[in-house]
Amino acid sequence: MAPQDSVLEHALMMPSIKKLKGKRVVLASASPRRKEILSRFGISPEVVPSTFEENLPVSSFEDIHEYPVATAQHKGVEVYERLVAEDPDNPPDLVIAADTIVLTHAAPVVGQVHESLLPPMTQEILEKPVDKEDNLRMLLDLNGGICEVVTGVVLIYPILTAPGYGMKSIDERTLVHFADNPPALVKAYVESGDGLGKAGGFGVQGNGGLLISKVEGDYNNVVGFPASSFFRYLEILVEENEEEGGDFLSID
Repeated sequence: MAPQDSVLEHALMMPSIKKLKGKRVVLASASPRRKEILSRFGISPEVVPSTFEENLPVSSFEDIHEYPVATAQHKGVEVYERLVAEDPDNPPDLVIAADTIVLTHAAPVVGQVHESLLPPMTQEILEKPVDKEDNLRMLLDLNGGICEVVTGVVLIYPILTAPGYGMKSIDERTLVHFADNPPALVKAYVESGDGLGKAGGFGVQGNGGLLISKVEGDYNNVVGFPASSFFRYLEILVEENEEEGGDFLSID
């Protein structure tokens, strides 16, 4: 069975995008926002959500920023191995997996003390609120402050040596600055229900954007997928592969 063409007409035809034409590209995520971001920039992947339970112990990571990368690795491997087992003659050429977390972050430094002189802060993951009361608590804590959005992106592709696939990964970090919002605005947002089901209790692309004063970094990363870094990294991998004679997107 011939794969659908994952490259859309409006895609910028960089060497890496040309490599994807006629390839089976899979997004290991049910997130409509990730699919929409990829489609906006010219990639229309086949969507195969991962069944990985996302239950890695956070305490096992010395650097919390490694957590979403590891989770994305497990998601991607699960999907890749499942698709190969289901149809060995039609393996995916590229599986894209991602995981996004929201972390607490130090408040802006006021005065003459440089950030490097302050004691290190232990960052904590801001989970999805369990209800509107929890959502209100989270957003009042964030009000006038900063959180950090971290997305781990993993690319999995076939290679000729064991275990039969290779992996490349990146992580993208973006700071989200909250305005000093009046409580009435925060409460109105919570009552809308938009923040339920979202890590950190807000969605920057919806009415939650009213709570935000500044996004420092990739806006798309806050939505759920760091498009700019992803496409740049894809291009770097293709260039390196051609120089070194590797397997990245080279096996038909």
